[in-house]
Amino acid sequence: MNTPTHPTVPFFKMHGSGNDFVLIDNRTLALPQAQMAEWARRICRTAFGVGADGLIFLRQAPAGTPADYAWDFYNADGSRAAMCGNGSRCAARLAYELGMAGREHVLGTDAGPIRARVNPQAGTVRVQLTPPRSLALHTTLDVDGQEHRVHFVDTGVPHAVLFPEGLAALDVRTLGRALRTHPHFAPAGTNVNFARVDGPGALTLRTYERGVENETYACGTGAAATALVAHALGLTGPEVRVTTSGGEVLQIGLENGTVFLEGPAITTYRGEMFLDALGLTLP
Repeated sequence: MNTPTHPTVPFFKMHGSGNDFVLIDNRTLALPQAQMAEWARRICRTAFGVGADGLIFLRQAPAGTPADYAWDFYNADGSRAAMCGNGSRCAARLAYELGMAGREHVLGTDAGPIRARVNPQAGTVRVQLTPPRSLALHTTLDVDGQEHRVHFVDTGVPHAVLFPEGLAALDVRTLGRALRTHPHFAPAGTNVNFARVDGPGALTLRTYERGVENETYACGTGAAATALVAHALGLTGPEVRVTTSGGEVLQIGLENGTVFLEGPAITTYRGEMFLDALGLTLP
């Protein structure tokens, strides 16, 4: 049986609209990047680890940058991600609560600086995402002999967007995986979003996430990408409420080429991990 004498590391478990993360304050732990991918694979593994869609390390920002602090973000499979919308909201709230930054601050990510505004009373965080890139509409792709109309935009990470019939019954895992690895998106692959337009200010969304390799309850950059595409197609206005598969609502705002994402960032618990039980060691 594990006892407190075994090496432990404190952590926080948070979620943004059901997109869940383990967060570690790396200022004192000082885990080197070379070990982070393995930590992500072991910690994010369900049943044998804590279980999460991703692992976030918070650290001091490099000198000379505009950020108040920075992160190292890893998907559950150990791949490093440049950006994560829901993850950035969780990181922003925790950084505020740890005293690393004020209510309005800047988070340094691989995709660039992310401006965040924490509302501790409401339990929500609003982030300004990096400028969208590479918008491409109306691409026809063949998957197992069936043609699919696919749209694409990069909102910090790449996202394909589709508006299929019968969203509720759609096999997101199968079709999402096929599109995620489609040669059109090689070599990096893409996240895949399946959406339904419920009105000029409302979308329902299901997302297959690259790195998690499955459908997740929510994806912030995916919600932003889907809102951008829907607006570009004339299906929605610049303010959109996106209902995720977890039943939560994310608010997307499009303002002069800038994308804002707002929603809840919830701490579900904090604890200590027994490293030997996870097969991990301290640096």
